Amino acid sequence: MASNPIFESGRHGSLGTQIFELLRDRILNGDYERGDKLNELSLAKELNISRTPIREALKQLELEGLAESIPNKGVYVKGFSPRDIDDMFEIRIQLESLAIKLAIERMDDIHFAKIQEVFELMEFYTMKRDQGKLGELNILYHEMIYQSTQSPYFQELLSDIHYYVSVTSKRALRPIERLDTSLEEHREILNLIKERDAEGAIDVIKTHIKKTQMLVRKYYASQKK
Repeated sequence: MASNPIFESGRHGSLGTQIFELLRDRILNGDYERGDKLNELSLAKELNISRTPIREALKQLELEGLAESIPNKGVYVKGFSPRDIDDMFEIRIQLESLAIKLAIERMDDIHFAKIQEVFELMEFYTMKRDQGKLGELNILYHEMIYQSTQSPYFQELLSDIHYYVSVTSKRALRPIERLDTSLEEHREILNLIKERDAEGAIDVIKTHIKKTQMLVRKYYASQKK
């Protein structure tokens, strides 16, 4: 079977991991909906690879809670329910509050400069009203804060939570006016970090995340109507 250029040996992780990441992104982006069947043979044909790494990826999706295997039927998309996403927001609020406290205690000028650089890009793309780019920069801004804790374990834990929340929430974050308020919240966080005001930064982080959480709740409530 010919190799697929999407999955090359030089890329991150094993072939099974790369396929897992591809399928995970499809689920989180809504390309696959809850209840859709993930057919091993169809995926192998589509991706032009053998079925072994497909099996590995499907097992990984089950472990992540994104899919479930039903005996004698196959593997089906489970995805996240609105309650699952709400729980992730609550976890993120607690973890990110601790992260910004540790970041302020531990960060050096290099770490601060990286956060500031991302913020300046956010300013530019807010003026351009580029929601797609701002979504990427939002993830990067918070990851720069996680890096400033200088704790690889904590950084990985937070990055996973933030990734899931960001991707599953992006369809809910459409109001264009939210771009300006979000930028000002990020500006305030940056200024409080510069002033080494952990208590103030924690308060703003909590408010920032809760505003996003409320928009997501509103979006999922509207989908039920």
